Amino acid sequence: MITGKNYIGVDTSAKNSRTYSTFNPKLNKPTEWVFHEASQEEVNAAVDKAAIAFDTYSKFPDAKKAEFLKAIASEIEALGDELISVYVQESGLPEGRAKGERGRTMGQLRAFASLLEEGSWVEATIDTAQPNREPLPKVDIRKMLLPIGPIAVFGASNFPLAFSTAGGDTASALAAGCPVIVKSHPMHAGTGELVSSAIAKAAKKTGMPDGVFSNLNSSDSEVGQLLTMHPKVKGVGFTGSTNGGMALFRLASQRKEPIPVFAEMGSINPVVVLPSALEQKGSEWAAQYAGSIVLGAGQFCTNPGLIIGIKGQALEGFITNLGNEIEKLEPTCMLHPNIYEGYEKGKKELSSQPKTAEVAAFKGEVAPNFAEQKILTVAAKDFLDNPVLHKEVFGPFSIVVQCQDKAELVTVIQHLEGQLTGTILGTETEIKTSPEVVNALVNRVGRIIFNGVPTGVEVCPSMMHGGPFPSTTDSRFTSVGTSAIRRWVRPVSFQSWPEELLPDALKNNNPLDIMRLVNGEHTKQQL
Repeated sequence: MITGKNYIGVDTSAKNSRTYSTFNPKLNKPTEWVFHEASQEEVNAAVDKAAIAFDTYSKFPDAKKAEFLKAIASEIEALGDELISVYVQESGLPEGRAKGERGRTMGQLRAFASLLEEGSWVEATIDTAQPNREPLPKVDIRKMLLPIGPIAVFGASNFPLAFSTAGGDTASALAAGCPVIVKSHPMHAGTGELVSSAIAKAAKKTGMPDGVFSNLNSSDSEVGQLLTMHPKVKGVGFTGSTNGGMALFRLASQRKEPIPVFAEMGSINPVVVLPSALEQKGSEWAAQYAGSIVLGAGQFCTNPGLIIGIKGQALEGFITNLGNEIEKLEPTCMLHPNIYEGYEKGKKELSSQPKTAEVAAFKGEVAPNFAEQKILTVAAKDFLDNPVLHKEVFGPFSIVVQCQDKAELVTVIQHLEGQLTGTILGTETEIKTSPEVVNALVNRVGRIIFNGVPTGVEVCPSMMHGGPFPSTTDSRFTSVGTSAIRRWVRPVSFQSWPEELLPDALKNNNPLDIMRLVNGEHTKQQL
């Protein structure tokens, strides 16, 4: 049952009097649920409790934290149909998407639990002493990763489960040993509240300290600002717009003690179509990319918003086929009227730019908040001369850039901003003879795809979901996959410490039986 409360485990009698409701975009009306805005007192209480919890939780064995994460997954599953129903009502997304995202969320939690149970993620490194070394003796130095403190996590509008309350940021921070305070996304506060109740149950069942997790409701930016500026918050996880991510980044940088903000922001995910791909499978690629562009109403951070090719009959045929395929597809509902309005504004702005031409657009009747897809095309020279055309339009929209030759194609890639993904379509033979294209794209993206579509982000250790600025604020880290845990830890060296006082991961007898780097060799052997 949705009650409209904040899950912080403290007295909430000093509530902010302001309230808000979530919105059903398919019905184009507010939902029945009302939520109160978290007060400054509640923010402070949540952070204070998280700071106290950190002293205990950060020292828990990995096995105990893993038990907590697995319990969260089980409690989310136990929410059953109610969670799916609320998700669908608040997002406008279909039931199948809701169930798939729920499965991904539980899978992420269990993946981090497995990471903890194996234990080597702490990167234990040992260099033993050499007292007789000449000309200077060498002291004993041992290093491992340790959690940084309470983390503020911002729910994402386009993933009410997998990138929100118990999503990748929360799962990875809890796995690292960091308590989490979630600023719930106002578009799906009901979904967030149900998930928060599941986390609260899991915390109680597994004996977690009070304050290890909190969820705060807010419809504006005030709570997020208070969290980011709070001196006891030590890091921020964010998925959303460039404006939102950079606002948090600037706030965090202006603190007396600056903290890291790991923000995943905008990306147009360029797709390079080499002539060989279009000559062999042009019509197939057109159909696949039409589907990718409109998937989820284009509301994926990996949506292919830019297609770059070399002029010729093959590209002309591809553009024609892409337009025909796009016009066949029925528009789908966007997340919220504000998202829809932003899409329409961005589509109109780019469509009105000089020297662009419309390839295709859906022109039938649509219900409110349903996104009508559109494809434009433009010459590479005009694309390079107009920075407006480089903007992300969040929705089912894409631009085909037509280059005179491979050299101009490389120039276009080199002038792009940092991106989450880049894709190359072509035969292996042609790609082997195009290293300059591959190198240019690698330098602009976090994940490079060969003969595929960028939509779809596998949750696995080798996934890199991040990229050069402005796709993220730090291109060295991923927000998807178990490597995401590295955002919430820092390396600490222990020099000349007595054996009995060392953390278990660094002790001579290796009681955790984990892989360690000892004197330059990876081993599980005891010293």
